[in-house]
Amino acid sequence: MRRADRPGDLGWMVMAHGELYDRQFHWNQDFEALVAKIVADFAAERTAAAQAAWIADVDGERAGCVMLVASDRPAVAKLRVLLVTPDARGLGIGTRLVEEALAFARSAGYRAVTLWTTGNLDAARRIYQHFGFTLIHEDPTEAFGHALVGQTWSLDLQGGALR
Repeated sequence: MRRADRPGDLGWMVMAHGELYDRQFHWNQDFEALVAKIVADFAAERTAAAQAAWIADVDGERAGCVMLVASDRPAVAKLRVLLVTPDARGLGIGTRLVEEALAFARSAGYRAVTLWTTGNLDAARRIYQHFGFTLIHEDPTEAFGHALVGQTWSLDLQGGALR
């Protein structure tokens, strides 16, 4: 586990999401464009004290990533772009990445963390639930070339779910 501060790390996040989500779910380039925007915004607006990204390496190869970024709400951060490559699944990397991000959120003074995902991402949902995130909103959406269920999850770092 390391900070995503090496050349190619941010580009890898975009590429890995685009390729993996196409292979697994047949999502179109709208998804890759969304990830590219999230990553570009992070690169342009990042402040070391308030936002960070991590890469998980396995045997010298990038195997996962996650970001924690500021939201438009005071003291609320967003967990973004969690991904673990298929070859690295089952090693606890997703859990470790989220653990790093939440530890950073606490040390940066955030009081809550939110995230948006889709209902078909079962492994990610189990990780979020493990850390105490609560589903606060969901609704059907047409995105990335498919009918999906968009979900917003939250974690109050001081005890419960943020509403």
